[in-house]
Amino acid sequence: MKAPQAKKIEKILEIHGDKRIDNYFWLNERENPEVTKYLEEENAYAEFVMKDTEQLQEELFEEMKARYKKDDESLPYFFNEYWYIVRYEDGKEYPIFCRKHHSLDNEEEIILDVNILADGQDYFEVGSVAVSPNNELASFSSDNVSRRIYTINFKDLKTGEILSDTIENTTGKAVWAKDNEHVFYIRKDDSLRAFQVYRHKLGTDSSEDILVFHEKDETFDVNVFKTKSLEYIFIASSSTISDEHRFIPADNVFADWKIIQPRIDDLEYSVEHYEDEFYIITNADDAFNFKIVKAKIDHCEMENWVDVIPHRPEVLLEGFEIFKNYLVLEEREEGLLQIKIIDEKTQESYYLPFSDPTYTAYIGTNLEFDTEVLRYGYTSLTQPSSTYEYNMKEKTTKLLKQQEVLGGKFFAENYISERIWADSRDGETKVPISLVYHKDTKKSADTPLLLYGYGSYGHTVDASFSNVRLSILDRGFIYAIAHIRGGEYLGREWYEDGKMLFKKNTFFDFIDAGKFLIKENYTSSKHLYAMGGSAGGLLVGAVMNYEPTLFNGIVAQVPFVDVVSTMLDETIPLTTGEYDEWGNPNDEEYYHYMKEYSPYDNVEAKDYPNTLITTGLHDSQVQYWEPAKWTAKLRELKTDDNLLVFKTDMSAGHGGASGRFESLKEDALEYAFLLKLENKKND
Repeated sequence: MKAPQAKKIEKILEIHGDKRIDNYFWLNERENPEVTKYLEEENAYAEFVMKDTEQLQEELFEEMKARYKKDDESLPYFFNEYWYIVRYEDGKEYPIFCRKHHSLDNEEEIILDVNILADGQDYFEVGSVAVSPNNELASFSSDNVSRRIYTINFKDLKTGEILSDTIENTTGKAVWAKDNEHVFYIRKDDSLRAFQVYRHKLGTDSSEDILVFHEKDETFDVNVFKTKSLEYIFIASSSTISDEHRFIPADNVFADWKIIQPRIDDLEYSVEHYEDEFYIITNADDAFNFKIVKAKIDHCEMENWVDVIPHRPEVLLEGFEIFKNYLVLEEREEGLLQIKIIDEKTQESYYLPFSDPTYTAYIGTNLEFDTEVLRYGYTSLTQPSSTYEYNMKEKTTKLLKQQEVLGGKFFAENYISERIWADSRDGETKVPISLVYHKDTKKSADTPLLLYGYGSYGHTVDASFSNVRLSILDRGFIYAIAHIRGGEYLGREWYEDGKMLFKKNTFFDFIDAGKFLIKENYTSSKHLYAMGGSAGGLLVGAVMNYEPTLFNGIVAQVPFVDVVSTMLDETIPLTTGEYDEWGNPNDEEYYHYMKEYSPYDNVEAKDYPNTLITTGLHDSQVQYWEPAKWTAKLRELKTDDNLLVFKTDMSAGHGGASGRFESLKEDALEYAFLLKLENKKND
């Protein structure tokens, strides 16, 4: 079967006196039958190319699925007189939200059975479920298109009746006021930016809802939430580099909203409440790795902020949790997360002990103030996700729940994890790499290695366990995560050095990590593979242009590859809010810098590695046409005979298929692609 080739229709794009010719611009016409035809042709070709792996894909899917407990349930948590549980039933794809009054021994009440709601739908996702303060009503939101546009509905928990109130075009979140009859929610604009907060009164039509806040700055979006104390409702207005918070008492929906600190460029802060004070984590006063301050509720402006946890240049403060007698900090030092306990009475402080060379630890769900018990989570590349209960007074730890790996074939001691530091091209920077492999896998030039990366938005990909990943570890692969600049693995400066006009550091760090792994004899270019999704797709796309022979294969999931055109189009979701991440190409300096690394703009006539590209037709984060155009241009210009496979999920969006196990089919396809390439090398 011959590979499809999209037709070329010349489109000249001109700005700053510079012309770009985009022959595949027309692929953004979502309703054009020719576009659908091209996507379907690519899907047919992908099926043809991967035909010889169908049995392997099914084998991978079944073994991945077999590791999961089919009738699993979440760890119960107690809140406002009820224990809350999310559980799954064998043979069903979707969760069931439940609760039990006072005791886990009491009869279960089903709040929401998503399997019933999803029946007959190609795609279905519940955004959030929230119960009213009097425990009698619940709001829930759903998306059946995968555009992350949610409809909010309400249910009477006493009668089981779905109420007539329906609110469309929202972010999915609903926050209850104390009166049990008002909720606050967020609407999206045409570009899917969260921009308006409304107040809805139950029993009224949503057309009568009251607009309480409109964020007019297109680089900001909004969130609404209730404090842990349940005493205040907040609206947070945020850009990549600035925040502004306003609040009202949760028991007075008609109160005037008071701003804590008006927005200032580069001032970030977030807020929690305790007694008569707000605790605020912020980068004020050049605290680039953040500090914690507090202020009286009646005088909460920035000039009244008092340091509680001062800034430490070597420690990134990622979060905190307030209890009546304890303050718990989530810190990152030299890349590793730590949990610090501070006794507010004695001022004694200490860290919880963690032993793996690379891991993830985090503060869990802690809804109670007056308690000595902290819930926290822990996982590593070799240890399944676990939730612990730590008594801060007695200093004792109890394991509450650990992710079960079924099948009888997984034993943590059979896997080895490491953390190594790669030399970068500048001779000074060291790039951390976390690795995991089966103890029987030998490091050599013939060993297959999958290198994963992201490196944007300050998002850190930590070392955590994956049920799915076992399928390639058990087949002799080494799995590695490159903690490249653009994330915050080594603190805020690590992020700043990988964004805007320093973005290329992200790509070069990944390349240098790959070369270091080869130099240290973990693998070789013939057996080295790269994977990244969304902004990680930009990463691997750029790396393909810079170093096309470094990797034998690339997996680009929902890749953001048409950077210049997307960042020039303000109608596309996320664009305006991302100027602080990538820069604004309406500024000539940023335009030319972006153009130098944008994967789509830099495809040229040369050999490229084997490549698998995936997307979802309804993707709201990275529009389907970016990977479609990129594929078409690669097909036109690449000079090799390597595989180029492009698959569009015609019913899904950015997160892939809905349902508990359907997404495993995507994982199985990706792993089958890598194993196909590896087997080809070994033939």
